[in-house]
Amino acid sequence: MAARSFRLVMDEPALSGVRLVATTLPGMAGAPIAEDVSIPALARHAGDLAREHDCDVVVGFSHGATVALEMVLSGLFHGPVVLLGISPTTADEARFFRGVVRAAERVGVWPMAILLRLMPLMARSAKTTEVHRQELLEDIKRNTARDAVRVSSEYLDYIAADRDPAAELAASGHPAWVVHAEKGDGGLTDDERATLDAAPTVTLVTIPGAVFLLPDEVPQQIAEVIATAVAQAS
Repeated sequence: MAARSFRLVMDEPALSGVRLVATTLPGMAGAPIAEDVSIPALARHAGDLAREHDCDVVVGFSHGATVALEMVLSGLFHGPVVLLGISPTTADEARFFRGVVRAAERVGVWPMAILLRLMPLMARSAKTTEVHRQELLEDIKRNTARDAVRVSSEYLDYIAADRDPAAELAASGHPAWVVHAEKGDGGLTDDERATLDAAPTVTLVTIPGAVFLLPDEVPQQIAEVIATAVAQAS
């Protein structure tokens, strides 16, 4: 995802007067690839950015939500976090996507190249304005299969680790909002949901219906969650 996927969120009245900073992760939407694109490395860079801009709240979507989670769990950020469409573990991530990435690791980047050619179909069906839909298409077309495989491989390795991110987040005491649609990007296992639901500092938010691109398709609801987190940080 690109930084401007949050443009509509930033324009929402709920965030009027809030200073907002958005960034595109290395290797995504044409952003230069970094030497180290592991989740811990991306979290360190994002932590530097948050400190540089005196950020009170960190928000991430999908892959970016995993980076935001690592920022909290590794002590790189100490404020509230909003995790949109996060898949904390392998069981939460789409099997088809996992299959494409692992196949590309074995046989070359062509499975990812095919996936990237199909992604504009999802963007064209996104429930958003025509102008923003065109921005989505432009950003998707900037992805390269080689960079996407590198970034996605590191991501899948991270969520496959033998750990319990939901329990770690619950135990951290950090205020966190975990947002998913009823159907769409990312998800939680029943055990993860129960763990987070029982945590006094974690709020689970469910967006009705099928939404695959949370910041792009339901900016009002996302802005309201972020505004709540900002109010708590203040």
